[in-house]
Amino acid sequence: MIESDLFSDTPVIRHGFFTRDGGVSDGVYGSLNCGAGSSDRQENVGENKRRAVARLGIAADRLVTLKQVHSAKVITINVPSEIIAKRPAADGMVTDCPEVALGILTADCAPVLLADIRSKVIGAAHAGWRGALGGIIENTVSAMEGLGAQREDISACVGPCIAQESYQVGPNFPDPFIEVDPTAAIYFMPDAEPRKHRFDLRGFVLSRIAATGVTTHGTIDLDTYARDDLFFSYRRACHRAEHDYGRGLSAIALRE
Repeated sequence: MIESDLFSDTPVIRHGFFTRDGGVSDGVYGSLNCGAGSSDRQENVGENKRRAVARLGIAADRLVTLKQVHSAKVITINVPSEIIAKRPAADGMVTDCPEVALGILTADCAPVLLADIRSKVIGAAHAGWRGALGGIIENTVSAMEGLGAQREDISACVGPCIAQESYQVGPNFPDPFIEVDPTAAIYFMPDAEPRKHRFDLRGFVLSRIAATGVTTHGTIDLDTYARDDLFFSYRRACHRAEHDYGRGLSAIALRE
């Protein structure tokens, strides 16, 4: 489990960006696969989730995950049991409920954990290129404000995700980004292959965080594609023609 200095020194927050180590799954899912959407045995996924949140001191039945759909939709969690049971389609969530872990699943996309320690409000977001472009970061920050958070008091950390050198994108980029923000061109580097680019997802997500007025932010600067010893990667699995891939968990919780 990897921690951010933004949250690790405060007694109010528990958090972690989990690696693929420490679980019970094997094969392409080895070993801490927390993705219910994978074809891994569901009893293995359940045990992996239990092991992960136990490291945060949270009960397994207090972990909230979503049906992530690359949207900009954010759920406010007031009654955790209802959300856990429904697992709604969304890509961000916020809460001020203690002893509830907000869990984001990724395999190259950027997990973003957020906290206003003063107001005791937390958030978590799944930021692939669609969600980041569509406003998942902005909507998560706004939803935190709805629970009493102040933007100037929010800290945000972008977890391990695919790095620019590993992320080739096609000729449909970068135009949609430049339409939204002309300065976004700096996050696209021409690739050796004609009409293609390398996209800096981490940098773009950080820029969206900064644009909200959240000034305290950081990253876990590790490439999920390159570090197969630590992370699952959808793109790496595709390049290796593997039949499926695991999903890594990132989670944040408030202490009682």
